Amino acid sequence: MKILKLSLLSLFIFSLFSISSCKKEEGEGGQASITGKIWIKRYNTFGTLVIGEFAGAYEDVYIVYGDDETYGDRVETNPDGVYEFKYLRPGKYTIYAYSTGPSLSVTRVAEQVEVDITKKKQTVDAGTIEITQ
Repeated sequence: MKILKLSLLSLFIFSLFSISSCKKEEGEGGQASITGKIWIKRYNTFGTLVIGEFAGAYEDVYIVYGDDETYGDRVETNPDGVYEFKYLRPGKYTIYAYSTGPSLSVTRVAEQVEVDITKKKQTVDAGTIEITQ
């Protein structure tokens, strides 16, 4: 009976260490965050002349966790074009927003930036992503 209890205790401790030693992948569940800003350049109909520049208010911004094939989350910018992805774990991330292109012949193009979170409670500034319309 004593050997059984000792075996079960050993198994429990081994399982506990195995779970805690696993490397967690990129994504939600952490304490880090990524912030940034969207800036829009608006062109004339022919795509030859910038007719306005301004903060990208209420634009969708996407995040890809690590090497995932599709986006993991989407947020909307505030009136100043600022966005934030919260509760992330350390790892590699891709942030992107869509340009519609400076001319009518161009379809949506993803403008993206790569970001690395290296610490558990880090806030990383991804900078400004410039999109065209």
